[in-house]
Amino acid sequence: MSAEAGPATAGARGGATRRVRLPADRRTPAAARAVVRSVLTESHLDELVNEALLLTTELTTNAVEHARTELDIEVVADQVGLTVTVSDFAPGSGDELTVGARNDSAEIDEVSERGRGLLLVDHFASRWGTTYLPTGKGVWFRLDRPGADPQTEGSTGGDPWVSTDKSAPSASAMSELMQTAPDLYADDPLPDFATSLLSRVAEMVGAAGGTIRLDRGDGQGRQVLARFGRPPRPGSELLRVPLTVHRPYAGELELDAAPSAYARPLAVLTAERLSLHLENDRLRRADVRRQVWLTFLAEASELLAQSLDVDLTMALVPQLVVPRLGQWCAVHTADEWGRLRLAAASHADESMLPQLHKVLAETGPDSIQARLREASRSAAQIPLGGPMEGFAVPLIARGQRLGTLTVGRHQRHRHDPDEVAVLEDVARRAALAIENARIHAERRRVAQTLQQSLLPPVLPLVDGIGFAAEYVPTGDDAEVGGDFYDVVPLPDGRWLVVIGDVSGKGVQAAAVTGLVRDVIRVLVGDGKPLPEALARLNETLVERGGGRYCTLALAAVGPGQGGQLDVSLHLAGHDQPVLLAATGGAGFVGTSGTALGLLDTITSPTAEITLAPGDSLIFYTDGVTERRRGRELFGTDRLRDAAAPLAGYSADVVAARLRSAAINFSVEPPRDDIAILVLRNDAT
Repeated sequence: MSAEAGPATAGARGGATRRVRLPADRRTPAAARAVVRSVLTESHLDELVNEALLLTTELTTNAVEHARTELDIEVVADQVGLTVTVSDFAPGSGDELTVGARNDSAEIDEVSERGRGLLLVDHFASRWGTTYLPTGKGVWFRLDRPGADPQTEGSTGGDPWVSTDKSAPSASAMSELMQTAPDLYADDPLPDFATSLLSRVAEMVGAAGGTIRLDRGDGQGRQVLARFGRPPRPGSELLRVPLTVHRPYAGELELDAAPSAYARPLAVLTAERLSLHLENDRLRRADVRRQVWLTFLAEASELLAQSLDVDLTMALVPQLVVPRLGQWCAVHTADEWGRLRLAAASHADESMLPQLHKVLAETGPDSIQARLREASRSAAQIPLGGPMEGFAVPLIARGQRLGTLTVGRHQRHRHDPDEVAVLEDVARRAALAIENARIHAERRRVAQTLQQSLLPPVLPLVDGIGFAAEYVPTGDDAEVGGDFYDVVPLPDGRWLVVIGDVSGKGVQAAAVTGLVRDVIRVLVGDGKPLPEALARLNETLVERGGGRYCTLALAAVGPGQGGQLDVSLHLAGHDQPVLLAATGGAGFVGTSGTALGLLDTITSPTAEITLAPGDSLIFYTDGVTERRRGRELFGTDRLRDAAAPLAGYSADVVAARLRSAAINFSVEPPRDDIAILVLRNDAT
């Protein structure tokens, strides 16, 4: 058969023919090999099995990868050899192109440019070719028996298994090279896999030595991944083939081999096989690294969210960054005029902190301060130069420019794109945490100011009467409570003790608290009797609406006979106070009436109480009795029992001891405000 005749046709003498259509599937090469193997067995051409299966695998794999259409496989065997044609249905040129007899050294470079698989076809096939048809493209190869008659149909003449090129690889060597694969169960299979590939290709091309170097972009530079034979001699020209991997990976394969037609193509083929597995390694490591970064960001967010203190939050950020993301880190905050202030800094080497602070404090057009101001103004990442190499990331939250996060480069390498993206994410989360802490601090300041305005700054000093109070806000110190107390002078010379609790918390509860406190002061200042003052206050709350109600205890106290104190007690839905006798013993007094703001009319029975010298009357809010420990409440009985041993103590001591008893009842922060007011007869 001549070089231009094309593949053998069906029905060749004394042979067999098979035609199958296979899908574009990863299992197609195996199915095609099975067809070829059956034809070889039937035609008694078993000596061609290795080469036939190798070339069939190459052609079908290339067709599946590049054409991505169904494939027609035609296998024709005759007395002296085998012809295999793989056709696809991808659109292409209608011209016919046939590549001539095998091992034409002038064609090797052209073949190597078209594909490494065709290099194998060109080497092992007696001849091969490519035919372009309107329906697609077909690639065929012919294998003849060793020692076939040159005049026999299908023969190319001569012995095709005796190559004139001493560097030509054998079929078994090529099969071993192509079938070499990494150990799937090894912890790090790449070094052994690379060593195996390198040793095989070096032996195939007769290289005295070889090296594969790989840089994974981790700051360690190019490291030897595999080595074979002796180191290259000084002045020797090495065959160098770059590894086709993506950044940050980079590397090359070196062979100390004599020039030959097959040395470079085989080195390129080996490099490409290794590069495929290196790409898998890069992707796997990148995926693991991204998972590590996601875990780090989640942990950083959790840590930053746990703190609502501005200074603590800013001090935490550098500790998160160093040394994982940089050699040093600094956080600067900006005031309303844009001036930057160093809030926190950290360095991997603590002995370098003074120098870091010094460099960060320097001013001038080329200083780090100038770069930081530029980053803050432009809201963009700015690189830093000089001895403290790194970059500054603006801290921006809810459109507000809060300052900058400055990070110094790693000790051994610059930041890669993944690390820069993580740092920018850390800056966003840090800015949000700092802004949240600032908002919480402002809310806490407002709440404390508003709460203080609802309580008397000091209690009055009155001869013969002792007043003492304790107030503990709820665990959320950014909320305003509804508990309050007051001591007000009456026009008739007596004193009015007031303690109350408005339902709910927050600004709305504080508004009602302020209203109740001011209305009481106005009404009793005008000389209104306490029952009338309570009725007028109830009318005011009912008209105001809003669903807020208030419990209140009023006690008008004045001197009585024999050093006693006369107390007129009114309870509007409030808990009964505890009467602590100077001689020991404690009990509840008074009759509870109707809470204010719920009904149009109320009842407020009056209880007249006499306090002997040393006696105390203890008022409290439900934050004391409803203090919770699991399912158990502090309760009124426990309060009475805690007060009984305090007989004879001053009002200050009684209030402080009861506060401690309530607080120490549970380890949890108070869920409700705690207010305690003690009235004591200090007459001797």
